[in-house]
Amino acid sequence: MVIHYKCPNCGDDMAFDTESGMLSCASCGRTDNIEDFSDEFITTTFSDEEAKEYNCNNCGAAVITDADTSATSCSFCGAAVVLADRVSGSLAPDKVIPFQISKEQAMDAFKKWCKNGRLTPKGFMTADRIKNITGIYVPFWLYDLHSEADVKAKATKVRTYSRGDYIYTETSYYDVERKIDLTFQKVPVDASEKMNDEMMDKLEPYDYGSLKDFKTPYLAGYLAEKYNYTNKDLFPRVKSKVNQYVDQYIRSTINGYTSYHYENKHVNTEERKAYYCLLPVWMVYYDFDKQEHTFAMNGVNGKVVGKPPLSMQKVMAWFSGIAATTFVVLKAITILVGGDLW
Repeated sequence: MVIHYKCPNCGDDMAFDTESGMLSCASCGRTDNIEDFSDEFITTTFSDEEAKEYNCNNCGAAVITDADTSATSCSFCGAAVVLADRVSGSLAPDKVIPFQISKEQAMDAFKKWCKNGRLTPKGFMTADRIKNITGIYVPFWLYDLHSEADVKAKATKVRTYSRGDYIYTETSYYDVERKIDLTFQKVPVDASEKMNDEMMDKLEPYDYGSLKDFKTPYLAGYLAEKYNYTNKDLFPRVKSKVNQYVDQYIRSTINGYTSYHYENKHVNTEERKAYYCLLPVWMVYYDFDKQEHTFAMNGVNGKVVGKPPLSMQKVMAWFSGIAATTFVVLKAITILVGGDLW
């Protein structure tokens, strides 16, 4: 099923507007609250199966998608369409964070980010070779988790003191036990096999206060993917992610000792609830030095992640500057203490 949102005034297509948070018509300027938009202005066509070809209501052209796409646009007339059968039933998201940064704002934010690259080539910093920028709703699972940790460790405290002509070292040994109970809410893990997991992780944090109950109009005008992995499939990954924080917390509770080592550490993490959610990402494709560089931007706060090219000249100059500064500092210290570097 393909969904178009038609303007009640002029009949043109409507799309989600990041500035107003409403459905907006580019032709006549009408805006409508998504919660109140009437079904009579939603037009649909149906497909017999989850095929890769749909028909555009505007021009009748075939809308070709891959099996994972749930929102796209017609390549002939540009109409924003949502493939409703891919966001319904078991594929229906629970929540969505709408885009809060427009395409123009994303472009400006990316250019500003490029200019801050101290070790990138000058040609890259101009940001004048942006090949494409695409807004896409990426499928995530948000997990509510409960972790319990039972830890036993051996710790030491070492005290050194002098008495008369002798220096004594006193070592005390301790049995340390910790029972820890932690709760985590809305831990995100991307569920698309197309997206780079490391890049998606670095886009965090998202503003979960902006979460809204899912409605298809939020997707109008953007690309969207459906999940490839269920919450059960991704539980080992979110468990590993959370266990890093559990380890940090355990270490923070064992302080005041000179050293310690674990004799036994058992961490049990369980899923309380998992929400299927769509999170906004701007994908930026930058053509530089005959190579395409891919960057991702958080569609709420404008945070950019990716690996920009490095200027070897700037890198060498940076290291030379550090070496020169270090030499000057060491030289000053040796002069102060009456010595020399040589």
